[in-house]
Amino acid sequence: MSWKWKLPASLAIGAAIVASGCDFFVPGEPDEAHLFDVPMEGLTTAQMRMFAAGDEEFEHQFSFSEGLGPIFNARSCNSCHPGEGPGHPEFSFVRFGRVDANGIFDAMLNEGGPQLQDRAIPGYEPEVLPSGDDIVWTRMVAPSVTGLGLLEAVDDATLIALADPDDEDGDGISGRINWIPADPQLDAIAAQANGARIQQHDGYYIGRFGLKASAISLLDQTVSAYHQDMGITSDYATLDPINYQVGDGTADLVPDPELSSGTLMAVNHYLRVLRPPARRNADDPEVLKGEAIFEEINCTACHVPTLKTGKSTIEPLSAVEFHAYTDLLMHDMGPELDDGYIEGTADSNEWRTAPLWGFGIAKDFQGGRPFYLHDGRASTLEEALEFHGGEAAASREKFRALSKTELRQLRAFMESL
Repeated sequence: MSWKWKLPASLAIGAAIVASGCDFFVPGEPDEAHLFDVPMEGLTTAQMRMFAAGDEEFEHQFSFSEGLGPIFNARSCNSCHPGEGPGHPEFSFVRFGRVDANGIFDAMLNEGGPQLQDRAIPGYEPEVLPSGDDIVWTRMVAPSVTGLGLLEAVDDATLIALADPDDEDGDGISGRINWIPADPQLDAIAAQANGARIQQHDGYYIGRFGLKASAISLLDQTVSAYHQDMGITSDYATLDPINYQVGDGTADLVPDPELSSGTLMAVNHYLRVLRPPARRNADDPEVLKGEAIFEEINCTACHVPTLKTGKSTIEPLSAVEFHAYTDLLMHDMGPELDDGYIEGTADSNEWRTAPLWGFGIAKDFQGGRPFYLHDGRASTLEEALEFHGGEAAASREKFRALSKTELRQLRAFMESL
């Protein structure tokens, strides 16, 4: 439910009539800086109409009769992204695979991989994590979904320029792109990017969404979420997920595709134009000093403060600078964050640089306690930094050497994001 954004007058009348009888049940408006489900300014009336439609569908709880499952993790987008913010470890999901004696990773597509669907509709069995010494798995907490349109609108050329896979500049940072092999499904998704420019490079696409940068676009990510998380088929993922572990190759009884093209595109548009989290106290002297420390200990080598979008058919996304504190590249995070799971060309110790916008208010969406990193294992800035090994190890050592005053200032900066 959105609090601050305004519908065009023609749409707002009905909403006002409905809301007038429910004022007793509606809490006071939260502070605007703590809102995630707000559209960007400057959208056209048609774009706002589609935003409203996508907002409603994002919260829609699927039922068995609508095609939920037969195996699934959640019933709605909002289940994993409450208030469009980051999720809670209690509602995390598991991805798994097998590594053979030669170190070759198998996503176990014919045995239920790569995602474990731990719920099922009546008459079906949910999946369980396979046993065996060769099984590897990781637990993932859903990130927030705001500002994604800006990340999608960054030109491929910008990311290619940021990448330094062989560390040619010798700074110890070797971010690289997760190159995703083209296939007919991805080609179809790229062709329907709805204004986003998804380019193929010698048979590969650039992955930029997901914790390991495995999705090439917001539409790719949205299709996957509906299919893998909810068991909802679409024009791009046409077969129900089934539980191979019990030999059950039977899909549910709802005709496919279960999601209309209009609904899919409305949700995709909604995600594209969600406003990024607003900064708080950005001009506070303590925050400014903390920002300088953030740069001095070289966090900005991966958490690049400023990116710029290319041209877009949506005006608020076109040729604008924004501050997400990410390079959208994969980095070696060392053994501390290596849990064995491989995704595409992303090794088990590699993770995409997480955008830091919204860092300071993550706890507001997670029950009052923040859960940082891909699996929510850290609940403080200090804990999160201690798990930064690999390319980030040098910055971690500089962090450990900070005085109490410098640590307070750095924390103030992070809380402002």
